Amino acid sequence: MLRTDHEASAPHEALPRLSTLLEMEQLDSMNFRTRPPAREEARTFGGEVFAQAVVASCRTVPADRAIHSAHGHFLRAGDPAAPVHYRAAVVRDGRSFSVRTVEAVQHGRTVLLLTASFHVPEPGFSHQALLPDGPAPEQLPSARSAFAASHPVDRAWLEDLQQRRSLEFRFPEELPRLAARRGERRSPRQHVWLRTTDTLAQDRVTQTGALAYVSDALLLSTALAPHSGIMTEGGLSFASLDHTMWFHAPHRLDEWLLYEQESDWAGGGRALCQGRMYDLEGRLLATVAQEGLLRPST
Repeated sequence: MLRTDHEASAPHEALPRLSTLLEMEQLDSMNFRTRPPAREEARTFGGEVFAQAVVASCRTVPADRAIHSAHGHFLRAGDPAAPVHYRAAVVRDGRSFSVRTVEAVQHGRTVLLLTASFHVPEPGFSHQALLPDGPAPEQLPSARSAFAASHPVDRAWLEDLQQRRSLEFRFPEELPRLAARRGERRSPRQHVWLRTTDTLAQDRVTQTGALAYVSDALLLSTALAPHSGIMTEGGLSFASLDHTMWFHAPHRLDEWLLYEQESDWAGGGRALCQGRMYDLEGRLLATVAQEGLLRPST
């Protein structure tokens, strides 16, 4: 189980950039290793390990095949101060599809197990969900402006979140987190425009990894909205259990995308959340599903 996006943070000057996190040393055709920067975190962000495993899998297939799905199971908390060894294996190479498994290993133990599938693009039927109605990101105030009148704890959380993830956010409506601060409940859904503040290589693999990285941002917190809960306020146990992503279209993360998030169910100490990512033209880029541990601490 890996941490979500809401735990205590290190000083900003020690924070790695997204571009650094997506760089890995390739040991051979099926093995990769990260070079972790010095930082002070209790556990690794789940989106980081998921994204690195996706990147590793992409580097093992022919160039004519693009990833269309990735399914990750988080098994243990990662150590942010130690390198991660990604061991890929070939499951199948067919005429149109390839399948890989990737095992993320630290200290001799598996942190994440990923299965990824790749497809040679071909013509077929086409339809998609529609971009939700709402203002474009350029019509919205900056996230800092939107949080200007909020509690100092929430302003600090936002500042750290943007710095830590190398991201800029814009919010079409008030986040449920701010309503929860007033003791109010909200429906389990939220929307956020986001883009990276880092300079990323424009190759397909790097941009795919970046999209996988941001897919874990804020998602599990959606399930707390009906319960007036705040991740960082204590009294909660939470962690990502598994994470699935379907890739529909390529996207450059230095351009805005809308992340629509909702939670259809929570119970038994777990919550299920779903997400859809759209570009400015309304093209559906990816669909996401995550189950997480979410319960009051005992």
